[in-house]
Amino acid sequence: MNDIYTLGIESSCDETAVSVVKNGRKVLSNVINTQIPIHTIYGGVVPEIASRNHINNISVVTKMAVQNAGINFKDIDVIACTYGPGLVGALLVGLSYGKALSFALNKPLVGVNHIEGHIAANYITYPDLKPPFLCIMMSGGNTQIVYVKTYTEFEVLGRTKDDAIGEAFDKVARVIGLGYPGGPKIDKLAQSGVDNIELPKTHVDGLDFSFSGIKTAVINLHHKNPDINKENLCASFERYITEMLMEKVKIAVDKTNMKKIVLAGGVSANSYIRKEFEKLQKQGIEIYMPDLKLCTDNAAMIASAGYYDYLAGKINDLTLNAVPNLKLD
Repeated sequence: MNDIYTLGIESSCDETAVSVVKNGRKVLSNVINTQIPIHTIYGGVVPEIASRNHINNISVVTKMAVQNAGINFKDIDVIACTYGPGLVGALLVGLSYGKALSFALNKPLVGVNHIEGHIAANYITYPDLKPPFLCIMMSGGNTQIVYVKTYTEFEVLGRTKDDAIGEAFDKVARVIGLGYPGGPKIDKLAQSGVDNIELPKTHVDGLDFSFSGIKTAVINLHHKNPDINKENLCASFERYITEMLMEKVKIAVDKTNMKKIVLAGGVSANSYIRKEFEKLQKQGIEIYMPDLKLCTDNAAMIASAGYYDYLAGKINDLTLNAVPNLKLD
């Protein structure tokens, strides 16, 4: 079988990213233009500003990715781009550019689910990793327990009923004055604190989650006690929200008898959460975590997922549109 070079495009939020990946696993280039400094001023992502910056950056980032990969545009075999979920304006920029490339180069177009891309980040980190496995998807927009049956078949066993775990981190960080992005800042501050503040845990039937309650409790606690030790508050918040997460993970393992767990999404970079998952290895459970640089949004993961979609025959035509609320299953 000849080598397949996939060009991945990711623009679902505030990262303009393009990557070239060989055979779904070997990253030849992975260029990311981040807008974090721009949106930090506003305390979060402003959709209109994100879209405008994607338009300004997409062409330059694409040319840089192809150049860094040491290939020419004619060498690309597949164009893979995120078409959802995400901010509709941001999605449309990357998708439209990908469609134009597909048409101009006469190469197949593959629309990739952003969540599927996060799962595929692990295929790059672990070249021998293969489904089936359980994936714990943790990001600013999604928290899900996914049974990954094959490279392209997924069953969502549980999901958040309100805030995603990353959303809870960001909202808490904003209220206590840490700014955006909140997750990494809470993680850093928590390392200097003690988890000695009792917080409520919401219990939901089955494998679904609810993080709105603990988020609100922390926010209210800070409002009532503005001089509260922030290090201890962050450490306690991190501990309790992780316990809620782990309780569902253990139920999922018992229910499916699956002893292989993969982490995915931006929150999988959290140092405390990673350590707690590593403890499961003592129970005979295999734990896989993407490289830190692949936890957050990037195009290498989109190229990897697109490669496997392409092999499965999932090719789109130029009528493909952005789906901001796209589900995995």
